[in-house]
Amino acid sequence: MNKTFELKDLLASNPYPGRGIAVGLTADGKRAVFVYFIMGRSANSRNRVFRELNGELRTEPFDPLKLEDPSLIIYSPVKTVGKDTIVTNGDQTDTIEESLKAGHCFRHGLMRRKFEPDAPNFTPRISAILHTEGRFSYEMSILKSADGTDGACDRFFFAYEPVKGFGHFLHTYEGNGEPLPSFTGEPRRIFVPDDLKDFGETIWNALDPDNKISLYLRAIDLKDGTTESVLYNKFTR
Repeated sequence: MNKTFELKDLLASNPYPGRGIAVGLTADGKRAVFVYFIMGRSANSRNRVFRELNGELRTEPFDPLKLEDPSLIIYSPVKTVGKDTIVTNGDQTDTIEESLKAGHCFRHGLMRRKFEPDAPNFTPRISAILHTEGRFSYEMSILKSADGTDGACDRFFFAYEPVKGFGHFLHTYEGNGEPLPSFTGEPRRIFVPDDLKDFGETIWNALDPDNKISLYLRAIDLKDGTTESVLYNKFTR
């Protein structure tokens, strides 16, 4: 069995994991769960909040007058197409949505995308999809610079069958640095509890207090499709 981590421990040991996605199945096997958080170092990145509306999640400027460049920080991290829920760290959410609506798959859309054009970091694009039609399953992906330049892109895809009480965690950076070092290896295997609010509280408290911005969690009941969500914003109006 792969080594399994407490998500809070992975976060507490890394001052700057960047943006992160976790997906899994609750310990009682009744609900699919996903987590998405954002962090930031620049004033532009930190000037954000999450807003949930009609089942979708948006990033929005906390202070619109201080918004500088919206291109890589304002997007929809979460969208739903039928019984599939998309979670990403950028506007590739829209690309995946378009691909699904055209009858294609998660991978099809991402094969048209690459890492972010934010030299010298070339931030990876991380994505996940939860399939809740019939038996629950999920996929994750990371698109990375092949050699630390704005050239070739390495695209990695991971498909998982659910295990009660477990999930997987993927994030953008191995830690702080100049430039920021991209995530390496496979998504980390993590424990997933039943209580969403307690899970959210431990994650929020583990994120670096200076760099954390927003956190969102959602649980989807696999029997009736009802959802529960928890949202944290560092800045509130």
